[in-house]
Amino acid sequence: MKFTAAQIAGLLDGEVVGNPDAEVFKLSKIEEGTKGSLTFLANPKYLNYIYSTEATITIVNSTFEPESEIKTTLIKVEDAYQSFSKLLEYYNQVKLMKSGIEQPSVISENVTYGENLYLGSFSYIGRNTVIGNNVKIYPNTFVGDNVIIGDNTILFAGVRVYSETVIGTNCTIHSGAIIGSDGFGFAPTEDGSYSKIPQIGNAILEDFVDIGACTTIDRATLGSTIIRKGVKLDNHIQIAHNVEIGENTVIAAQTGVAGSTKIGSNCMIGGQVGIAGHLTIGNNVRVQAQSGIGKNITDGETIQGSPAFNYGDYSKSYVHFRNLPKIVADLEELKKNK
Repeated sequence: MKFTAAQIAGLLDGEVVGNPDAEVFKLSKIEEGTKGSLTFLANPKYLNYIYSTEATITIVNSTFEPESEIKTTLIKVEDAYQSFSKLLEYYNQVKLMKSGIEQPSVISENVTYGENLYLGSFSYIGRNTVIGNNVKIYPNTFVGDNVIIGDNTILFAGVRVYSETVIGTNCTIHSGAIIGSDGFGFAPTEDGSYSKIPQIGNAILEDFVDIGACTTIDRATLGSTIIRKGVKLDNHIQIAHNVEIGENTVIAAQTGVAGSTKIGSNCMIGGQVGIAGHLTIGNNVRVQAQSGIGKNITDGETIQGSPAFNYGDYSKSYVHFRNLPKIVADLEELKKNK
């Protein structure tokens, strides 16, 4: 798909300096710009590239004035970074603008769906499922029985949504994610084996939730595993049964949260964090990467380490950790000279 400088300027309420008919069909970094590409200049560190870039069109701030000859057509806007971000969003919407039901695919009994459904080939929709408007379900996706999916939600290829799951509006679930699988519930028996405890609850994702590729969210044993509005989960995260994650909390890759733990709102949790079960983590908590959480955390704390403790104390202690061999040697020397 091609766009002219005049069309782009119209979308951004910008001013064309150069050829209004210049056409682009791809995006690029300014230092890697080639013919037919659109780029932007916002950071002064990249100013020199404006004079050498081969990009056909460059978005710049309205205050920019070239000091020597340039080959690229300029589009002047109030804020180049925000305008380019707006274009990326528009580009993504165009790229994902699909509708229709591809074959082969299966829609079971008593399924209802809204306008502009896209259902990719080799997908399966279970009985009594309710799907909203403008939902996109990409190929090779499984949606079980009695599922609810809200308006404008996207399930990318290979997503698995188990029965009774509820997904809100404007959610994005990336490939390989599994929502509503059984929680890890087993009871030891007298002969040393384990008996499975039925997992009869469900998983609920509220509105504007993003789930990364290959992340798993287990259904509750009883009740619901709940991912609140605005939560963002990275790739390869494990959320166990009956966990609750508060609004607008973000969690980075390879973190695991054990069963029945409650995480507050507006938390930021780094990668490879391990969180034990049946804990309460407050609001606005910051957890540094690779920390191990084994106790409750109050509102607003920043912690690090395994087991994790206050971030400031950890940073001071780490200096001593690194010097521990020397400290021990000094102590031994003091003993000898005593």
